[in-house]
Amino acid sequence: MLMLSNCESPLRGQAVLITGAARRVGAAIARAAHAAGASVAIHYRHSATDAAALVAELNAERAASAVALAADLLDEQALTGLVDRTLDAFGRLDVLVNNASSFYPTPVGTITTRQWDDLLGTNLRAPLFLSQAAAPALTASNGLILNLIDIHGYRPLKRHPVYCAAKAGLVMLTQSLARELGPCVRVNGIAPGPVLWPESGMDEQHKATIVERTALKRIGTPADVAGAALFFMTSAPFITGQILAVDGGRSTSGH
Repeated sequence: MLMLSNCESPLRGQAVLITGAARRVGAAIARAAHAAGASVAIHYRHSATDAAALVAELNAERAASAVALAADLLDEQALTGLVDRTLDAFGRLDVLVNNASSFYPTPVGTITTRQWDDLLGTNLRAPLFLSQAAAPALTASNGLILNLIDIHGYRPLKRHPVYCAAKAGLVMLTQSLARELGPCVRVNGIAPGPVLWPESGMDEQHKATIVERTALKRIGTPADVAGAALFFMTSAPFITGQILAVDGGRSTSGH
């Protein structure tokens, strides 16, 4: 967790909505934004227990500074509701972090339309329509949209063509929204590399190969991604339409 001194509250008075924020990278971003003074809306779909625990933790540090909001991001009406509930809770919206993601293999020959709809829906359609729903509030606050992409939006990952296509689309959506929503709203992205291993598990030899092909010879942490998010939130007023790789140099490898 990123720790700031009591006098360092650059996000004081601001409100941040983070999708998929109950666990893992999303939770790290929520803690970092909260430590910087922001009120945070923690979106979740299935992780109700984790979301409730995180909200209780943050509210224990600063009363009424966090809420948990359940929603299915594939339901377009729910996206508008997420924005409305954040505004009801905090009276404003300054940052939208599109962090929620679906990730699983779809080898060619086995791909179904359900998988296509799920992976494109969660990783690309939801960020678009949630950004659209949030745009009026973010315009009023001169706010920020931050999309969590992936280095595999640029380079293919074997057995994951649909996921990679969705993240590649999110790269262009980030750049397009920066043009569409400027000058009032900045839109940027973060492309993590090896930060957390998939929850479904991974062969130890495969992990070792990834680390070996990473310039810093180690994996990162959710705090590394949260630090980049905090940079965009607090220290990048003249940056928009950009994607920052947080990958330990993995994307410099030719493999």
